[in-house]
Amino acid sequence: MHVAVDTNVLVYAEGVNDAARRDVAVALLQMLPPESTLLPVQVLAELFVVLVCKAGRSRAEASAAVLAWGDAFPLIESSGDVLLAATDLVRSHQMSMWDAVVLSAAADARCRLLLSEDLQDGFTWRGVTVTNPFAADRHPLLDALVGPLDPPAAARPVRAVARPGRPGPRARR
Repeated sequence: MHVAVDTNVLVYAEGVNDAARRDVAVALLQMLPPESTLLPVQVLAELFVVLVCKAGRSRAEASAAVLAWGDAFPLIESSGDVLLAATDLVRSHQMSMWDAVVLSAAADARCRLLLSEDLQDGFTWRGVTVTNPFAADRHPLLDALVGPLDPPAAARPVRAVARPGRPGPRARR
């Protein structure tokens, strides 16, 4: 089963906004199988903008973070078909274009889940179900993939996760 990760999960893992969510995001990303956890390229573009414009990181630091996450997990490329499907999502579901591109790319890559705090939890489109990984009641498929997230374990690093200037432990596929 493939899982796509939305921008907000990586933003929290980068330590932007909320320490408690950072711990959950880092623990979750460490538990997800690296070979079946995918990042839409749109997510990395959004991450770069958030790190520079909101978190105040330099462009070099943001670039290093984007490259590290791209090395840590396989990427989902955008295409003309992804864009066309995204425009349908925008029209039929009043979704932002950026969110629609992420969901469309996840569907194109045959992901079963899209981990996102921003989109409607439980929304399913073309076989992809959006699930909020920070919600108290997580989607059963996510729990089946990683097991229940023990809050004390969320604060303990299990293995290294990609960080700016330090490539992640997993190679790009």
